[in-house]
Amino acid sequence: MTDQAEALRQKLATVTSSKGHPKTIAVISGKGGVGKSNISLNFSIALSKYGKKVLLFDMDIGMGNIDILMGISAQYSIVDLFDNDLKIYDLLIKGPEGIDYIAGGNGLSSLFKLDESSSDYLLEQIQQILNHYDYVIFDMGAGMSEENAKFLLAMDEIFIITTPEPTSITDAYSAMKYICMFDQSIPFYLLVNRAQSESEGLQTLKRLKQVANQFLVKEIFQLGVLLDDKTVQKAVSHQIPFILYSPKSVISKSLQDIMSNYVENYVEKNRVQARENQSFISKLQRFLGF
Repeated sequence: MTDQAEALRQKLATVTSSKGHPKTIAVISGKGGVGKSNISLNFSIALSKYGKKVLLFDMDIGMGNIDILMGISAQYSIVDLFDNDLKIYDLLIKGPEGIDYIAGGNGLSSLFKLDESSSDYLLEQIQQILNHYDYVIFDMGAGMSEENAKFLLAMDEIFIITTPEPTSITDAYSAMKYICMFDQSIPFYLLVNRAQSESEGLQTLKRLKQVANQFLVKEIFQLGVLLDDKTVQKAVSHQIPFILYSPKSVISKSLQDIMSNYVENYVEKNRVQARENQSFISKLQRFLGF
């Protein structure tokens, strides 16, 4: 056990969120390469700078890269819960601006095919730490499957990341359609990344919103637009989150505005009707079938 893990264990043992159940958010994309993990990381940091306690959970098992984006080497990942019989406290990494992080690692591609004993242990471990946070953000792997759909159905909200490219738009719609096959009630938030102009991004938001409303009978909340910005590539090269690498850049200011708008107008003013009053763990247990 690392000294850092022990320090986090002691801290979490004495600090509990006053908000009750944390808000759980899954960040998804219909396809890879749209900047999903970068947005998950930088949005988490923005929330933390806003005064929220945030846990970022890398669920892109086997292909997780958030630790690389932070320039942090993760000693353990979720795989070690089973392979090395560790506790979830041992997996926690202290990230920039006070966020906590759990690495995805590799070799656990069949998360929802674990036997009942292992699944019970995973849920028990997650439950130990959830209520220490205001937000728990799950950076999911790209694409949809029945296995990760079960996980998504337990979330409070789903952020969908797309770009203006036609294939990305089509894949984002397909992801929404797939989730709606199981549950129409989960709030969807849409963010357009790498737009060449504000008008292009807004047009993409409008297009997807209309299509979802018409064919899925589903309301989509618009998070906003992030313009294509060379700052991101430079930040990735330096392994520093772009919101910290260049706080005054266009994309950093835009993401900060998106986060503020989300918290102040969607969360704190309760513009989105709350889902059924069950904890994330309770919902996940039900969808996993035990």
